[in-house]
Amino acid sequence: MRKEFRLPDVGEGLTEADIVSWHVKPGDTVTVNQIIVDIETAKAVVELPSPYAGTVSALLVDAGQTVDVGTPIIAVEVPGVDDAAAEQEPAKPEPEAAQDTPQETPPARQPVLVGYGVKPGSTSRRPRKKPPTRPGSYPATPSMPAAGGGQGAAPPFPPGSHLPPGPHFPPSPPPPPAGLGRPRTLAKPPVRRLARDLGVDLGGLAGSGPEGLVTREDVERAADAVTTVAGQAPQAGAAAQATGAPAGEERIPVRGVRKHTAAAMVASAFTAPHVTEFLQVDVTETMAATRRARELPEFAGVKVSPLLFVAKALLIAAGRHPMINSSWDEAAQEIVVKRPVNLGIAVAAERGLIVPNVKGADGLPLAGLAQAIDELAATARAGQATPADLAGGTITITNVGVFGVDTGTPILMPGEAAILAFGMVRDMPWVVAGELAVRKVTTLALSFDHRIVDGELGSAVLRDVGSMLEDPVRMVAWS
Repeated sequence: MRKEFRLPDVGEGLTEADIVSWHVKPGDTVTVNQIIVDIETAKAVVELPSPYAGTVSALLVDAGQTVDVGTPIIAVEVPGVDDAAAEQEPAKPEPEAAQDTPQETPPARQPVLVGYGVKPGSTSRRPRKKPPTRPGSYPATPSMPAAGGGQGAAPPFPPGSHLPPGPHFPPSPPPPPAGLGRPRTLAKPPVRRLARDLGVDLGGLAGSGPEGLVTREDVERAADAVTTVAGQAPQAGAAAQATGAPAGEERIPVRGVRKHTAAAMVASAFTAPHVTEFLQVDVTETMAATRRARELPEFAGVKVSPLLFVAKALLIAAGRHPMINSSWDEAAQEIVVKRPVNLGIAVAAERGLIVPNVKGADGLPLAGLAQAIDELAATARAGQATPADLAGGTITITNVGVFGVDTGTPILMPGEAAILAFGMVRDMPWVVAGELAVRKVTTLALSFDHRIVDGELGSAVLRDVGSMLEDPVRMVAWS
């Protein structure tokens, strides 16, 4: 019997995801909990296991497409179920008689992993929304009559009901009245998305599908018309005419991590009142401590960098000033002080900027913190960070110095009260004991939520971090 696996909510309030790659193809045999597909959510790439054992009959969504939660993505033929008996099951009552007929008990489902599979009550199609009437548009096409009915018959399938198998295309729209806009081109959502990604104007395409439906092949042919032919670049005017965009422009779809990051930063910037303070610090002793730590057996096989000492200093400062490790609860009008400290480390991964966090970082020894940061950063850069790695952060460090810049004004992670930017370490002239010397100097920038952290507290935290980096022995004295 054919079973369809719908895109699940993997436990993070997911509404949509991108299909990254399939691990199976039609004809392959799969087992329960076998990894079949990688999806990219707004936070991470997640592997989905199969809830069924059987033979893959069809991949319902191509790699690279964005689909909503609840959309069927793969079909599996499950053995041991009598298809003929299934077809002979009594038909369900019509929607009009549903109120007078007791509902049938749904068939038992195969057990699936926690967090996966179709949620109860989510197998029905969502009601189709009627497009609003826009100024300058022509009236919508009347509904198709029911099979065997006359002109005035009601639609055979009310909104929200199951449609029978097979293609369902609306009738061809009538020509628009004189002076009004052109009719909307017929194309399925994945095809519209492909056209948008390739910069193809659907309005200028003649569909080759049923009832003039524009297909994927139509869009790809239109896109190929403006690509390089026999090693020669296309004419700028032709490209602009075919795509509807000026020549030389490239449009990149905003998806996955980049989409989530953009939304989170906008929400943070326009919700929390940001204040940023700066401090230049002589980190000559910290650089010496870094070199010394690399020689210790406790740090064998672990990457040791100045970031480790910056992280330790911030953790100690958060212990001395707990309010810096807090969040603002708008609904309850409360400040929530967090324990323990889950230290976020901003990582520039291939898919975009992500911020995994070390859980309970304030309880780790220096060697344990070094190993945790090293492993978490490597996992994030490899694109293997899980939603759990990215959730629950309480305070963050962003190391902009690795990009060769002095510092910046970092934006808070949503739900956090502070973020520390660690700038590039430079050789600079510095006054030491009344004399000018060349020292290793960096610039720290602390951004904080001014609803929670006032200038005095923010300055105290930044000064504590700076003092420990100037003299790492303070980390032992204050911890």
